[in-house]
Amino acid sequence: MKYHPIDRHLFIKNRSKFTAQMKPNSLAVFNSNDIYPVSADSTLPFAQHRDIFYLSGIDQEESILLLFPDAPYEHQKEILFLKETSELIAIWEGAKLTKDEAFTVSGVKTVYWLQDFEKVLFELMTYCDTIYINTNEHYRSHVETETREARFVKWWKEKYPAHAVAKSNPILQRLRSVKEKEELDLIQHACNITEKGFRRILSFVKPNVMEYEIEAEFIHEFIRNRSKGFAYTPIIASGNNANVLHYIENNKQCKAGDLILLDVAAEYANYSSDLTRTIPVSGRYSERQKAVYNAVLRVKNEATKMLTPGTLWKQYQAEVGKIMSSELLGLGLLDKADVQNENPEWPAYKKYFMHGTSHHMGLDTHDYGILTEPMQANMVFTVEPGIYIPEEGFGIRLEDNVVIQEKGEPFNLMKNIPIEVEEIEHLMNA
Repeated sequence: MKYHPIDRHLFIKNRSKFTAQMKPNSLAVFNSNDIYPVSADSTLPFAQHRDIFYLSGIDQEESILLLFPDAPYEHQKEILFLKETSELIAIWEGAKLTKDEAFTVSGVKTVYWLQDFEKVLFELMTYCDTIYINTNEHYRSHVETETREARFVKWWKEKYPAHAVAKSNPILQRLRSVKEKEELDLIQHACNITEKGFRRILSFVKPNVMEYEIEAEFIHEFIRNRSKGFAYTPIIASGNNANVLHYIENNKQCKAGDLILLDVAAEYANYSSDLTRTIPVSGRYSERQKAVYNAVLRVKNEATKMLTPGTLWKQYQAEVGKIMSSELLGLGLLDKADVQNENPEWPAYKKYFMHGTSHHMGLDTHDYGILTEPMQANMVFTVEPGIYIPEEGFGIRLEDNVVIQEKGEPFNLMKNIPIEVEEIEHLMNA
């Protein structure tokens, strides 16, 4: 791994929090992700399943974590199963984790090779009443590929039909949404790498540069700072491309006078950051661009203040909508009749600001978290309002990542990343 080792006590704490919420005499199983094929002998780069990483720190394919807090013997309470290094693997891929290395990473004392999994599981299933299966229930998930986890669930149900079933996901949704200090430090590190990338491109962008050239500058800076790369597919959207919310082609030339919406950020140690800035190709905003930009910035600043413990996401979004409506009136994009006659199910402001303002962030860019439950201290949210005006040829979105505090305003993990018009113009013309 490129990233520095993470203190295993984070994963020990995470497992302790999870097992404290398990039913009596129950067992939970967590699988790594597959390595996904492309064609012939090509594969996509491996990305670890976030749940097994959250609970163990193991960042290797073909790994299984088993938790059985009420097991009759101490060595059965936490078990890791790992792929064993063969002579062939050692030559072609390099050695996999040894048992001692796995303990150093995870704090799990009992480690078996993967070929022993079914035998060990059979013994443990004779002791337990319930098994926790790990299905993906994130509100944005849409999975068509059969995962390693899904194959295990199918196999297990056929093999052990008499056992009760429980779900890991509701526990993990709540646990993962509230970050430990170590996790906040890792997210901050990802944000700091993102800052380096953004400052790099401010001196690079000029009229006629290609969007993909900007993308290349970001990835250069990210990888040289120990990131695997982008936390998500980057959006480098100049001119009217910014009005396509998930524009990812990044293949157009940036024209003088246009704006570039940059939704691009680094990961670090599997933790995400999520940045959006909108900058002028020519290094100066026009008066109209500046007016819209500052309206978006005001909405972002006011929305940030509302992210406090006890806040409900739906009501928060409604309040942000009111602030946005006021700004759109001031910009002449809406008139009072538009607001007075609006459809409550699709308010007038949605014509120019059609997406949500905030989402959980952490190991996943759109991280675990139950939006119908009140916000808590140490949750990390994005704040990302935008105004999109196709008829004027530009869209503006601004986004920071903030940590909810027990008292007072959230802490902005991106407070050092330039956002004010004057600072961006200064840096682009230095």
